[in-house]
Amino acid sequence: MTIKSSSGKSYKILAIIPARGGSKGIKNKNIKKVGDIPLIGHTARLLSSIKFIDKSIVSTDSKKIKKISENYGVSVPFLRPTNLSGDNVPDIPVLQHGLNECERIYKTKFDVILMLQPTSPMRSKSIILNAIKKLVEEKLDSVWSVSKVDSKFHPLKILKITNRGYLDFYLSEGANIINRQMLDNTFQRNGLVYAFKRKSIIEGKILPKKSGYLIVDKFIINIDNYKELKDADEFFKCS
Repeated sequence: MTIKSSSGKSYKILAIIPARGGSKGIKNKNIKKVGDIPLIGHTARLLSSIKFIDKSIVSTDSKKIKKISENYGVSVPFLRPTNLSGDNVPDIPVLQHGLNECERIYKTKFDVILMLQPTSPMRSKSIILNAIKKLVEEKLDSVWSVSKVDSKFHPLKILKITNRGYLDFYLSEGANIINRQMLDNTFQRNGLVYAFKRKSIIEGKILPKKSGYLIVDKFIINIDNYKELKDADEFFKCS
C-alpha cells in the first residue's frame, strides 16, 4: 500500500520512535513490561505490521533498547548521540537527527515523518493512517492526535498557590467564569501520533502554522508515572 494525494503524488513515509535509555519519572521506562512485553515492543510490533510506512526506526542511545526493538521488528540503524539524549532535549532536534541519518543511510528523501512515542502504547493502525491521510489530503504541515479535556480541568479553572502561600487563579481571566457553558473546548496531546511534512522538521517547527488535529475519542493512557504504568499493564493483560 502506498499513500497518495488526490493528484496522484506518492509520499515516502518515515516513522521514528524516540526512546532514550534514561528517564527521571520511571527508571528504564521504555523497557518496563506492559502486558507481558516491553513498552517499546508495543509500538515496534505495530509498526512492523504496517505496510504503508516505508521505513520505521527507533532513535535511542541505549544498546538494550536497540536489541529489544530489533527483536520486535523495527530497525535501529544508528545510536543517538549523547548530546541528544538528556532530560531537557526537545523533540525537534531528535527528529531532525533521525531524518538526516535515515536519508543518508537509506538514500531516500522522506516526505512525511511520524513521531510515535512508546509511552502511548494504545494506538492502532487506523489512527496512524488517518493522521497521514489528513496531513496529505488537507495539505497541512502537521497533524497531532489529541484528546478532549474535561471542562473541570479547563485552563481557566486551574488554580495555583502564590509565592505568598495564597490560593489564586492560574490565569486571571478565571475569576470571570461563572459556569462551564462559558468555557470553550480544549484539547491535550495524547502522544499516539504526530505526523509532519518534511519541511516542518527541517525548519524546526514542532507546531507549524498549518497544523491539523485528529481527535481520538477513546480511553488512552499516556505513561509518565508508576500508576499509569500499572494501569497500562492491567489494561493490556485484560484486553
